[in-house]
Amino acid sequence: MVVPALLTDKKEELQAMLDLCAKFTDFAQIDIMDGKFVPSQSITADEIKAVRPPIGNEAHLMVKDPLAWLQAFKAIKCSRIIYHFEAVSAHEHVIREIRRYGFKVGLAVKPQTKLSEFKTLVPQIDYLLFMSVNPGFYGAPFIPEVLNKIKEFKKAFPDTIAGIDGGVKKENLRSILNSGVDFVCVGSAILKAHDPQAAYREFSEIAKQAHDA
Repeated sequence: MVVPALLTDKKEELQAMLDLCAKFTDFAQIDIMDGKFVPSQSITADEIKAVRPPIGNEAHLMVKDPLAWLQAFKAIKCSRIIYHFEAVSAHEHVIREIRRYGFKVGLAVKPQTKLSEFKTLVPQIDYLLFMSVNPGFYGAPFIPEVLNKIKEFKKAFPDTIAGIDGGVKKENLRSILNSGVDFVCVGSAILKAHDPQAAYREFSEIAKQAHDA
């Protein structure tokens, strides 16, 4: 599955991105940055509430306080919340609160974070998102060593859904899919393409071919 990842600091631009994605997919990821957990900053929680997504969506919260965003994403009928392992210490509390709002729970991990650090949380979450860049910017360089960590993870937890986010291009997509990931999040390679709809179609076709091989 190919999931467009939307990153902007302007409410109107996020709405335009969602409307654009609705022409070729029924699901997208909204990336949120707070300028604290990562150096960049995206739109605010209040601005999120003003957005009207025409498609299903999930939130990737690259923030220090993920719980502060739950109400805003509930307001736009978001279905899944991804928070960062490295951002909090009270994981059980955060997971419980996310579920209390009715969301599915995703856990994101930075490229440097080892499987041994977060594996005890895996039974408590719905899916894992492996960052293959240092988070916070569109177009950051892909870190291929993450693929080995994904293979290790899928060997230990074959039934847990795993995705990858960051630096995914058509040129490296096949090797990424060979790691065993179930979905890929693609940002600039789709949203900043000359023809985003055609780019999404190309990514989806490569993914289908790899799956059928």
